[in-house]
Amino acid sequence: MKIAITGKGGVGKTTVSALLIHIYASEGRRVIAVDADPDANLASALGISRDEMAKIRPIAGITELIEERTGAKPGSSGGIFRLNPTVDDIPEGFGYKSGNIILLVMGKSKPAASGCFCPEHALLRRLLRHLVIERDEVVIADMEAGIEHLTRGTAGGVDAFIVVVEPGRRSLQTAEAVKGLAEGLGVKRVCLIANKVRNEQDLDFIRNNLGDIEYLGAISFDNAVMESDIQGIPSYKASGQLLEEAVKIRNNLEKTV
Repeated sequence: MKIAITGKGGVGKTTVSALLIHIYASEGRRVIAVDADPDANLASALGISRDEMAKIRPIAGITELIEERTGAKPGSSGGIFRLNPTVDDIPEGFGYKSGNIILLVMGKSKPAASGCFCPEHALLRRLLRHLVIERDEVVIADMEAGIEHLTRGTAGGVDAFIVVVEPGRRSLQTAEAVKGLAEGLGVKRVCLIANKVRNEQDLDFIRNNLGDIEYLGAISFDNAVMESDIQGIPSYKASGQLLEEAVKIRNNLEKTV
């Protein structure tokens, strides 16, 4: 199962990602959790402590690895470097391991000039393709609000591209835009999860305005999620209802795979 999760900033896509990662891992499945959002928060959502998070190095920031694999220094542009670097050992060698989960923080490439295709970007794209196309584990990627890391070759291997929305027109407009971009890259299945749903009116609004995007289910607004963030514990430990709703969504996700 290869899943990419995105959505407008603040809708809760990282919370949804952490819930699905936890569900698969708790069932004994091996999961590669990919934080592909430059504003990396997936480690915190998974309940990893601050001291442990300090040990995690974003792949885009490991300069010695990038130079070794691509043949060029990070941030350089206009030179020659390998577009197909070796990456198969990176998950085990550079990922953070916790039970059945390997967490990879991708980080943000910093091109030396606008529009350049830099070595770190080449490594990140090749790594994501490797995870989606060539690995046997469940892969769940917490993406940024777009689909920057996906390429046509990678997108075709994604089982489901999930857009998380909250009640609101702007959030649903983002979902429509992402759906169009994803389908243009060859993603076969684009789905929607409604988050922060307060009542039946919120749910009706989303259902009536989601267009032709496949609807997977809803997660209720829960103050326990905010409290869990303050206390530094994962949301799935703070709210049994949240976890139950996420399990139903996972079951709907797998019905047609």
